[in-house]
Amino acid sequence: IPAAYGRLSSLAESFRDRVKQHFKHPPQRRIFWERILQGPVAEMVFAGQERAARETLERKLALADPEHTSAGEVYLIGGGPGDPDLLTFRALRLMQQSDVIVYDRLVSKAVLELTRRDAERIYVGKERDNHAVPQEEINVLLARLAKQGKRVCRLKGGDPFIFGRGGEEIETLVDEGVPFQVVPGITAAAGAASYAGIPLTHRDFSQSCLFVTGHLKDGTMDLNWDMLAQPHQTVVFYMGLVGLPVICEKLIEHGVSPDMPIALVQQATTPKQKVFTGTLATMPEIVKRDKPKPPTLIIVGEVVQLQDRLSWFEPSDPDMS
Repeated sequence: IPAAYGRLSSLAESFRDRVKQHFKHPPQRRIFWERILQGPVAEMVFAGQERAARETLERKLALADPEHTSAGEVYLIGGGPGDPDLLTFRALRLMQQSDVIVYDRLVSKAVLELTRRDAERIYVGKERDNHAVPQEEINVLLARLAKQGKRVCRLKGGDPFIFGRGGEEIETLVDEGVPFQVVPGITAAAGAASYAGIPLTHRDFSQSCLFVTGHLKDGTMDLNWDMLAQPHQTVVFYMGLVGLPVICEKLIEHGVSPDMPIALVQQATTPKQKVFTGTLATMPEIVKRDKPKPPTLIIVGEVVQLQDRLSWFEPSDPDMS
């Protein structure tokens, strides 16, 4: 441990009793200390400016209002596709300083375990035909918690702005005057493709890539199938497991060869990852037979034929066959 941390610890210890006397409530003390230990005072100590650090700490304590409830904030964080190693440093830092974690079904257990241990956890996950907490209520919940002075981690799988309804949530925060930050995450398409060994673009096969929602509505998908059927591209379907037969049928109907390669990646980047490959003609039967488990991602395009050669990730789950 660098010596500067010891000096910072000694400085904090010399103020401990005074801070405890100044702030009667533990949450207020915790927030005060977090701002000291993560802000200019700590930087001064690390730079060898201990006298200036002490004077700054004295001043901040004298100016701190013990009755004032600090304004809260919402951190809209992309938790990535599942592997906790794929989190950004910023995501991890904000996750560990949040008072409340509002999280989705697609956030992996391994990622959730990296949040602050004493933080309140609120599950608002959605499953097909089962939205336990409506989106409008989630929007209001985030604003309400922040207005109580809490730092709220809104933790989502993948990236919050790619099929994550992040835009809807921060629209409400803007309307309510609640400060927020957005932390991008690795979206499922990038994570699944990389860990499956399927490049989304390739000079010989694909010059563009489309991200599309595969969610069924009334048994069909209102998509521009003529555009999705164009050659020399890769099409990635999110949330498409139930609608996979429709996807294959519509693409063939709009001119794509029944022999077009297709991959379905189950629980990408996690120890339970499994990759199913076939063609538009064969994949519905493969899925019916093997029953992959969500979350899944579907990749359609000539690039899928590279998967056998480029696959590198070996799942470690002992239950995987």
